[in-house]
Amino acid sequence: MAQSLFLAYRESIINGHKAFMDERSIPEQANRDPDSWELLRVWVAEQGLHCSMKVGVYEDHGPLPEDTVWGIVLADAARHLADALASMGLRDRNAALEEIKRSFSTELDNPTSDTSGDFTD
Repeated sequence: MAQSLFLAYRESIINGHKAFMDERSIPEQANRDPDSWELLRVWVAEQGLHCSMKVGVYEDHGPLPEDTVWGIVLADAARHLADALASMGLRDRNAALEEIKRSFSTELDNPTSDTSGDFTD
């Protein structure tokens, strides 16, 4: 999948579309809240997908197990993505969410690439 994402990005540059690989802005709410923290950052770099995650926060301090919370976080992110696609006029929100769920399930069952790397603090 990561290589596919890279190739799609490269193809968009070749076809004259402008794409940016810069950092996303921090939401205003996160800037205002002194107790906020970043959970996940994802980059496509060197023809691969690279993630930085804050794992273990909920396991030690939350009412739910860590894996349950991450399922909720990823579902919320999928809904935000579907909303964004709809607001840009690219997809119907419900159709986008169904495709995200289908693609997510397919990728979990049949990964297009292996995961690797280290987990550090």
